[in-house]
Amino acid sequence: MTSAAASPLPWAERAADRSPAVQRSRARQIEQAQVIVEAARRLIEERGERFTTQELVKEAGVALQTFYRLFAGKDQLLLAVFADMIAEYCAQVEAVARELPDPVDRLRLYVTGALQAVRAGGEDGIGPRFVTAEHWRLYQLFPEEMSEATQPFADLVARELTAAAAVGSLSPSDAPRDAWFVTKLVMSVFHHYAFADATPDTTAIGDELWSFCFRALGGAGAESATSTTAPPSS
Repeated sequence: MTSAAASPLPWAERAADRSPAVQRSRARQIEQAQVIVEAARRLIEERGERFTTQELVKEAGVALQTFYRLFAGKDQLLLAVFADMIAEYCAQVEAVARELPDPVDRLRLYVTGALQAVRAGGEDGIGPRFVTAEHWRLYQLFPEEMSEATQPFADLVARELTAAAAVGSLSPSDAPRDAWFVTKLVMSVFHHYAFADATPDTTAIGDELWSFCFRALGGAGAESATSTTAPPSS
């Protein structure tokens, strides 16, 4: 005899998922979550992480109970903000990279473009400094979730490493592993210059970083056959 407290069977869950009412409810929740994340990003651009939940729900135009129905707290919201920011950047830079036929050029764009956000933070550097400070704080609390948030960038790098290896432009020993190292290196350089006293020359820094990565990944000869297209502003 099945207990009334038992979890629903898979077929029952699938049937529920097909329910128009359930689908409408989920779509509404996704929409509300995105509105809240976008409001948080606007507040972060103005003042970093120094905003209250009350200020957030006012900015988003939602009720406080709506926020807590979707997020357990502010840290969970910031996790979503990180994932949203990285996914947005990856989508933007991938769209620009479609104009570049050479996988090495596309890879260079990904590596150098990520550093442009340091300069995009303006003189006060609120955005980059928020990313740096909160990244490591949240990583201590939610290592798996933060790793998942940065994975889209590593996936872009791994894909181009594989493509470049296929045509003999680079010789990575293991594309996913090497992509992980490249991702961590790019993040470390970004975090270092986010707190620089003066606005860094991110173009020169990006070129130096790419030169290092190119050689480390087995590149030989010219580092780029064409001029790198400017990355999108974030």
